[in-house]
Amino acid sequence: MGLKLQTAIFTLTSICLFLWFPEIREVGVSNSVSSHSASAQFFRPQDVGNKVYERLPDLPLENQYINAETGEVDADNTLADRLVKYHLYVKNRPPNYRFDWKLTMSDYLGAHDYLEEAVYPGNNSLQENPLDGDRAVIENLTRKQRDALVEVLVSIFNPNRSNLETPVPEASPAAPTTNSNPRRGPLPAEPGDAQLLKP
Repeated sequence: MGLKLQTAIFTLTSICLFLWFPEIREVGVSNSVSSHSASAQFFRPQDVGNKVYERLPDLPLENQYINAETGEVDADNTLADRLVKYHLYVKNRPPNYRFDWKLTMSDYLGAHDYLEEAVYPGNNSLQENPLDGDRAVIENLTRKQRDALVEVLVSIFNPNRSNLETPVPEASPAAPTTNSNPRRGPLPAEPGDAQLLKP
């Protein structure tokens, strides 16, 4: 009797998760991955894409592709939307960290992981797979532009985090070091010279 009940509960739970999974994904990605789970934010990829273009208006839209169902240009299907979907849904990477976004950038540059046409966002909804075009756009961005894109994405998913664009201080030339301890002798250079270090 207990085994039948467990099987029934498992089956019902599996069915519920299967039926609700698309809705869970469509609602958006929780910011709860970060250590600040109390301030969780929910985003749809389209919302993130719009925010990216607000902050980076020079980033190419790449929204000239034809929708497979309507036969019309799908102006809402942008490079930023597909980039976010690839990062979150294809690679299942957390959206809160620069490192993970840099991994995604390196995927587009062919330096980390291989981009697969069959699972690339837009493959099923557009007449032409936008993968090659998106890869070309990311490759043509300068390193500074890619870094700016990463910073914007991280800041969108971490709205409470400040000083994301704090400049890194440039390294100054090293000043010549002086021996502050005149009692210290020369460092050992030959086997057995460790005896020189004794007081």
